[in-house]
Amino acid sequence: MDLERLRDVALRAARAGDRVVLDATARGTALGTQVKGHGDYVTAVDRAAEQAILKVLHREAPDIPAMAEESGGGRSELFWAVDPLDGTTNFLRRYPVVGVSVGLLQDGEPVAAAVTAPLIGSAWCAAQGLGAQDGEGRTLRVHEGDGDAVVCTGFPFRHPELRARYLPVFERAFASFEDLRRPGAASLDLAYTAQGTFEGFFELNLALWDIAAGALLVREAGGVVTDWSGDPQAVFRSGDIVAGAPGWHARMLAMIRESGAAATATATDTVDTGEPR
Repeated sequence: MDLERLRDVALRAARAGDRVVLDATARGTALGTQVKGHGDYVTAVDRAAEQAILKVLHREAPDIPAMAEESGGGRSELFWAVDPLDGTTNFLRRYPVVGVSVGLLQDGEPVAAAVTAPLIGSAWCAAQGLGAQDGEGRTLRVHEGDGDAVVCTGFPFRHPELRARYLPVFERAFASFEDLRRPGAASLDLAYTAQGTFEGFFELNLALWDIAAGALLVREAGGVVTDWSGDPQAVFRSGDIVAGAPGWHARMLAMIRESGAAATATATDTVDTGEPR
């Protein structure tokens, strides 16, 4: 495969989604919001952005199927994972931390990726073995801090059954790191980790389209991405992610082990939809 070309395809597709989001924001388009679940929304903008992304992917890589958040699809040996509007709650509340994520997976792991932040005007992309860069062509590198880390996370607010695993880890992180952030868009949390803004990111139960592209950015920027038990492949099945600079990652895994939260439940994985459980 020409991963450099496919990386550029991913970036063009993500930017097609950007244009839909920006146009809707400028026009004040009626959002047609629907509730998918507790704190889980979809708008007409999500769907339109997804169609714009898929149009580019189908035109420029017609032999590669896609699994997208709104229109579905399943996993295969080679496929795209698409999140057309990561952070829909932020978008609805006019908080500009909103991402568009397009990742290409081969044999279950990301190999080409693009993430954009349409309302901020930023972009990042990567290809396996070719490094990661921002929209200006600058090389991304994770930040190996001096011990005082600023870290991103996300709360399992839709899954109260996960609180017993998450909260002991959160408490240790809160007591150990300089500060924690919860912006609300995992694709951007990972992109900013890749560029060294944050030392790392941890969360439970994310969908594949949330993390596929951002995980590759972190890896190609010199970081480590695994699940909560330290498995670099299982993270793309469970969605339980720890991603960041190598030293920070090792420290975070130690906290997770100390809290007894390392085990990842995979019995109810639903791989056809991308929802880990």
